[in-house]
Amino acid sequence: MSARLALGPVFFNWDAEAWRDFYFRIADEAPVDVVYIGEVVCSKRLPLLAPHLEPVMQRLRRAGKEVALSSLALIANEREAVAMRGLCDGGALVEANDMGLARRLAGRPHVLGPFVNIYNESTLAYFARNGALRACLPPELPAASIERMAAGTPIELEVLVFGRLPLAISARCFHARVHDLHKDACQFACGQDPNGLPVETLDHEPFLAINGTQVLSHACCALLGELGWLGRAGIVVFRLSPMAIEMPAVARIYRDVTDGRLDPDEALAMLRETAPDFVFANGFIHGTEGRAFERAALPGGE
Repeated sequence: MSARLALGPVFFNWDAEAWRDFYFRIADEAPVDVVYIGEVVCSKRLPLLAPHLEPVMQRLRRAGKEVALSSLALIANEREAVAMRGLCDGGALVEANDMGLARRLAGRPHVLGPFVNIYNESTLAYFARNGALRACLPPELPAASIERMAAGTPIELEVLVFGRLPLAISARCFHARVHDLHKDACQFACGQDPNGLPVETLDHEPFLAINGTQVLSHACCALLGELGWLGRAGIVVFRLSPMAIEMPAVARIYRDVTDGRLDPDEALAMLRETAPDFVFANGFIHGTEGRAFERAALPGGE
């Protein structure tokens, strides 16, 4: 099966019209096959995006993209639960990022997002029996775990290969706290940081990034030299996580690598030009600290 590119949901609080226009450009310019849309981090952003969901879905589908609606990763109150039940029952393909929603979708085709903890073959088999078509594996998995799960699963597996990695989600809004605001009166402070707010250690070393209630990696994941190994291991979908950079160009770089038109080292140089403000990392898949960038080949790689 040939590799497909996917674009994950936008994690950040972008202006609603900018969010809409971003996906219009993805429809027209980006060589991706699957697009996930919807709010994953904070339910307060949902009403801002709601007027644009249908036009975005229509534009993407006219462009030949498979579209899935992504759910919240943490459901904290009844209002959010009602909204997510409506998402599940709306008839569209849903990416569940919460175990409760995964249970609600049992028996219907659905996708599992990277916020659902899938670490072994038994868990994959359970979700497959429940109707899951595809699962995006957690980003911290090493190559050995990915290979083992890909060897025995009856469903498609997806791996996040570009973007700040989602590490944790909380009931507390870190962005509100930084600005001395209460979560319920946050004034959408997270909108000031379209790629998340970098966090430093007490020694002023780059550490993490925050995005409302979400904790992300400081470094930007960039799996390019690993794409060939992942394909041979059985991964069929490679996910790009949106950042406030030229994402159609990022998608073209990854497409050229998967199609054999571009060498991974050349692609990395192009990626650095496209996203000059970011440090790249690939440590997790190599079994080391996530922020590291390893040039060694993966086991069994070329």
